[in-house]
Amino acid sequence: MTEKQGSPWLVALLAAMIATTPLAIDMYLPAMPVIAQAMNTHIGNVQQSLSIYLAAYALGMLLFGPLADALGRRPLAIFGLTGFTLASIVLGIVEQIEWFLTWRIIQAVCGAASSVVVPGIIRYMYREHTAKGMSYMSMIMMLAPLLAPSIGSLILWLSSWHMIFLSQAFYAGTILCLAWYYLPEIKAKGSSRKIHFLQGYRIIFSNPSARPLIATIMFNSFAFFGFITAMPFVYINYFGVSEHYFGILFGVNVVVLMTTNFINSRLVSRVGSPKMMRIGLAMALVSAVLLCVFNYFGLGLWFTVATIGPLTAGLSLVNTNTDAMILMKFPDNSGTATAVSGTLRFGSGALAGPLLAFFHDGSIMPFALLMVSGVFGILACQIWIKIRSREATS
Repeated sequence: MTEKQGSPWLVALLAAMIATTPLAIDMYLPAMPVIAQAMNTHIGNVQQSLSIYLAAYALGMLLFGPLADALGRRPLAIFGLTGFTLASIVLGIVEQIEWFLTWRIIQAVCGAASSVVVPGIIRYMYREHTAKGMSYMSMIMMLAPLLAPSIGSLILWLSSWHMIFLSQAFYAGTILCLAWYYLPEIKAKGSSRKIHFLQGYRIIFSNPSARPLIATIMFNSFAFFGFITAMPFVYINYFGVSEHYFGILFGVNVVVLMTTNFINSRLVSRVGSPKMMRIGLAMALVSAVLLCVFNYFGLGLWFTVATIGPLTAGLSLVNTNTDAMILMKFPDNSGTATAVSGTLRFGSGALAGPLLAFFHDGSIMPFALLMVSGVFGILACQIWIKIRSREATS
């Protein structure tokens, strides 16, 4: 690993690249009512732009994953950041909801192009220590969803909703300039590889040892998106916490996640990703069961807070180390592997909201049971891995 490739500044640049998506998702949330009023449309149409963004982002990853493996990471990153910048500028000046939704699709697709290349670059930089690099990147990137809503509210207070998207354009344009000068090209020597979309995905799904890891990502995301979806109801509606204290509690949880990734970055080189993943699973399993027990007996807010912290920390350990283990299995198809895990992550995570709505009964037991079911799914994947390893050695 060269000095340039191992630079913490390059890791920060990669985290900033992938942070364009949480910024695009969270920054404009406080402005949704204002945007609906300005465009003379129902707020539901503006809210649809969030679902549209997530769907377009997932489809974009499926498209650009194999392209990253064939064409190289740098050209795709430059294309994605350029397109994201231009789309954000247009979003800052449109006045009709139809054009707003159209350019949100373009913004999402371009965001996918610049995001899907990042894990492959981390894999190239850190090689057998990929989980360490992924932990560093996650630790920095988590600042984006923590700060984005507050930044959006501040911009809305100082100016208009248009400036939210123009500030996203300025951010992406700045990252584009830095990427142009500092982002390395990691395309394999022996340059021209043909683009085979189906073959690339066949390689990923036909690997027996990768299947339980991919399933782990799905169950982990199902639980984590359940946490993100349910938190406003759990804290504000059920426990009666004010919006101000909700922000503090959510911020504390983000700090816990950042600390967890920092600890993982220090330990994973010595103990390995599989062991760190199992530690995360143990933390999540104990915490999820306690969450169900505490809420079954109707205990108070702080019992729930005390379990959610280690629960999400455990899920973060599982996520970071499983991602790294998948990337290590596909050094020549890291873009396609990232596209697979990213798309299935969003797809399985999207199930959490409808399930919580379907089983809603005014309590937080549906949330607790959803979390514990996701964690038990991860446990089943670990049992699957154990069975496969015994069959391979027998």
